[in-house]
Amino acid sequence: MWVQRVIELTGWEPLGISVDWAAIEGELWVPLPTDYKELYEVFGGGVFSDSVYFLGRGEGLAFDFLTQWRVSLSVDQDRKLGGVSAVEPYAIYAPGGKGLVHWGSTEWADEYCWLIDAEQPGDYPVLARADDGAWHRYDMSTSEFLYRVLADADFQPFGVGRYALNPTFESGSSGDE
Repeated sequence: MWVQRVIELTGWEPLGISVDWAAIEGELWVPLPTDYKELYEVFGGGVFSDSVYFLGRGEGLAFDFLTQWRVSLSVDQDRKLGGVSAVEPYAIYAPGGKGLVHWGSTEWADEYCWLIDAEQPGDYPVLARADDGAWHRYDMSTSEFLYRVLADADFQPFGVGRYALNPTFESGSSGDE
């Protein structure tokens, strides 16, 4: 239902991307949220409303979900950086553990993640952090959160609808258009 609302809001023609979910989820050691997989197959990776970045599949590194997760995990686990996580008080999710996996952001440095616990597959609260550094927990699906960010001007502090931006989507892959 929420994925369809995002499609209708943006006027996007679904891409129908074929994805080897077994390989992706095998690397993560957990299944990803069903509606995120649907968003990924419909949109790939790219930018909503010229400001909300969605990680899925992209030709370059900018919108590629797995590449971004691998880089974040590598940096988070690099002890040469002093053992401080960029997502304090959390850590980036490592296979079999508990932590954050980024799936979106904004041009204003907002971050959108899931808190994934390999011991509780299927439970994917959205954690979002605004530029003030505070984490906000949302017990809703990825697609509902994304829709509210794009369409609900009162969805504070993350709703971009208050800026009267055109609800569009621009693919991060030239081959997806």
